[in-house]
Amino acid sequence: MHIQIQPIDYSIILIYVAFVIGIGFALKRYIKTSADFFLSGRSIPAWVAGLAFLSANLGALELVGMAASGAKYGLATCHFYWVGAIPAMVFLAVFMMPFYYGSKARSVPEYLKMRFDERTRCLNSISFAVMTVFASGISMNALAKLLHQLLGWNYDLSLWICSGVVLIYVLKGGLTSAIYTEVLQFFMIVLGFAPVVWLGLKDMGGWVTLKEVLRNVAQDPAKVGLAHDTALASNAMTSAWQPIFSGSSANLMGVDWFAIIFGLGFVLSFGYWCTNFLVIQRAMSAKDMGAARRTPLIAAVPKMLFPILVILPGMIAIGLSYIGKDNYRLPPVAISESAYPAAVETFQKFAAGRMNATATTAALQTIIKPKLSEAKIAALLAADSQQKLDSSAIRNGLQDAVADNDYDGVILSLVKKYCPSGLLGLALTALLASFMSGMAGNVTAFNTVWTYDLYQAYLAKNKNDAHYMWMGRVVTVVGILLSIACAYVASNYSNAMDIVQLVFGFVNAPLFATFLLGMFWARTTSHGAFFGLLGGTLSSALFHGLTLPAGSTAGIKGGWLATLTVFPSEMAQNFWLAACSFSACLTLTLTITLLTKRDKSDNELTGLVYSLTPKVKEHDLHWLARPAVLGTLLLLACLILNIIFW
Repeated sequence: MHIQIQPIDYSIILIYVAFVIGIGFALKRYIKTSADFFLSGRSIPAWVAGLAFLSANLGALELVGMAASGAKYGLATCHFYWVGAIPAMVFLAVFMMPFYYGSKARSVPEYLKMRFDERTRCLNSISFAVMTVFASGISMNALAKLLHQLLGWNYDLSLWICSGVVLIYVLKGGLTSAIYTEVLQFFMIVLGFAPVVWLGLKDMGGWVTLKEVLRNVAQDPAKVGLAHDTALASNAMTSAWQPIFSGSSANLMGVDWFAIIFGLGFVLSFGYWCTNFLVIQRAMSAKDMGAARRTPLIAAVPKMLFPILVILPGMIAIGLSYIGKDNYRLPPVAISESAYPAAVETFQKFAAGRMNATATTAALQTIIKPKLSEAKIAALLAADSQQKLDSSAIRNGLQDAVADNDYDGVILSLVKKYCPSGLLGLALTALLASFMSGMAGNVTAFNTVWTYDLYQAYLAKNKNDAHYMWMGRVVTVVGILLSIACAYVASNYSNAMDIVQLVFGFVNAPLFATFLLGMFWARTTSHGAFFGLLGGTLSSALFHGLTLPAGSTAGIKGGWLATLTVFPSEMAQNFWLAACSFSACLTLTLTITLLTKRDKSDNELTGLVYSLTPKVKEHDLHWLARPAVLGTLLLLACLILNIIFW
């Protein structure tokens, strides 16, 4: 059932939208060159760049995807933070930012050109451009779906209007507008979701009570529609590491310690945080080298605590669903509107013929894609036998009979449950902020890479600066349109986190192998880098085409060549895909490098390779302000969190 929002809620949303558009118009007068539009003239303070660095990551991946994964996998989702983010962010600050910022590269692909050659730059530019529009589309799909399910707004109209708002403020103020808007969005997200978490945890009776309920969920996962059919150990949803070390069959994510540590903690994590231009662009916009290196470290502090805000809601939702408090259930996957006429007609036909529930469910299942509960179809048949149900009642009954959970709907179901007028407007604004932040971040990265690394490099060399800024604005519009197209593809997934990690596995995992060898082994050749990166990316496609998550049909989720291996979950498939593509790229790059002649001298690689780059002097900094010291403290804090929730 949709909820009606009050004038005060609309007022909060409209004020926010007007404010972010106003930021774009206010900053327009400072955008005079392409460097201003794409890189903010490298003038952003460290704390602003740090919050923007984090906020650019706060799209569907964070609020919708992490809440979904919290409900689907439990506390193990925290690995995306304490294993899959903080170590890589520290590594970026301490070791990699000196190369990015010091080389004066305008983008990650441009750094690859300087280190290797044009071929590697072109390949990465194309794959990164595809990744950014997909990631942007994922954010906008989640937002449009939320507005449709929560408020009843038309999905397509919501998608286009919200995309239009992002287009206006990015088009006017470029990266600077996106960065300052992202800082505002960070605070809006915290203010909007902290009350939802507090009220939900209070409703459950506190953390101790929630843990007890989740122990019961682990031992009876089928009761709430989780994919695992058999009972698990009681700590499967409340412990971060113990279920992982017990093996892939002992946890809902279906992974073992190697997949977490190598697949997520090393390949996906370092591949994302250390090579993804979306976040690195924020650090590269900082005012100096010191500010650029502090940017990821500043972002790491709130990042470490974000599981409270984004994962805990999903765990609360699964707990509420298990005990059936106030008749709450995890939101079911919505039946397609186009399927209803045939489904209602089939139900009426089978009900009139006094067919049993098994036959009726089987017939309906051929029309309705989501899995149906036979027990609920039986109850619907019984209700119809007592009093003929009209079409509307049958539709509602069929939707209630859907057994598959729509995990992306978890966060909005909690907003609907706990937020009265005023607070609802704040929570909705936080959701708008997160999705727009994710879309704006990806679009600004996309327009920079297209303009500098594809258009200027290959299509229109030696044009004046005004021409490239014009192209940046044109391709911003194109990026928004492509993102909308990708949003429709993303609508096939019930968990945004699953498809996001899949996209990262295709692009960032092999790229990290290229960077690792290129930055720390001067012998790495251009031939090795290009063919290694190409082979790693193709191996991702091959792996995806030969594997499938349990319960899925061959197609978008894999198995489109053949099904050689079935993984327990989409996430398990993603981790192993990333490990495979990284290993393929690393092996190919090493082999081809050893078989080819070195093509760049030490002088050409100065500032691009660790051993050939003068170390950054930090004698003028207080010891507590030095990146290596701050990074060590962050890693210790992260280790403590892992021990506490072991």
